[in-house]
Amino acid sequence: MIHDKKIVVVMPAYNAAKTLRKTYDEVMAQGVVDRVIVVDDASRDETAAMARELPHVHVHVHEQNLGYGGNQKTCYRLALADGADVVIMVHPDYQYTPKLIPAMASLIASGLYECVLGSRILGGGSLAGGMPWWKYVANRGLTFVENLLLGAKLSEYHTGYRAFSRDLLERLPLEKNSDDFVFDNEMLAQILWRGVFIAEVSCPTLYFPEASSINFRRSVRYGLGCLRVALAYRLGKWGLGTQRLFAE
Repeated sequence: MIHDKKIVVVMPAYNAAKTLRKTYDEVMAQGVVDRVIVVDDASRDETAAMARELPHVHVHVHEQNLGYGGNQKTCYRLALADGADVVIMVHPDYQYTPKLIPAMASLIASGLYECVLGSRILGGGSLAGGMPWWKYVANRGLTFVENLLLGAKLSEYHTGYRAFSRDLLERLPLEKNSDDFVFDNEMLAQILWRGVFIAEVSCPTLYFPEASSINFRRSVRYGLGCLRVALAYRLGKWGLGTQRLFAE
């Protein structure tokens, strides 16, 4: 706990058996996390079995693969049902260091911010951490366009390391969002639509064979989806039609 706020870490997991325990150990080593929720999206390895061996972990297994966005919907629903005041998403592939959890959780628990992102771009260490050059270029290009259309100044929209207040999660219409990877982008657009400031902290990131990643074809589809979300946001702000994602 921080400031008497319950801190829950959610891990959307898929074939994460090789890195789950290492990620979990570092999460719990921070000394502020009250509960870890692992949602296994019908993995083909021992992810669920390994998660069940860990203390202070609630494990939920999807009988069929629902996708990255579908997994997150379950994560947030379970975290709120568990009484979380602060919810932090940490990928169980150890790409993002859990050592930032106390800082991110404190920014939320203190009431200073409702949403905090761990940015791979702030600090300039993404390429040094192994981010493929084409992903870096795509990230920077997409972020530039999204900032223009969304009217924000984020360093990136594509990090999977995120912290939210309970109140914010309860206000977001997450069930309207995609079950695929563009869920992340839709969620941030919905937050900005409500006038909520999004804070960022610099996050060192590691890329290695066990770290999850999407292939080039799905990356292109994701990028086009991000542009579609940003355009819908701008059209909605201009009053040009009803945008389903942002309807109250």
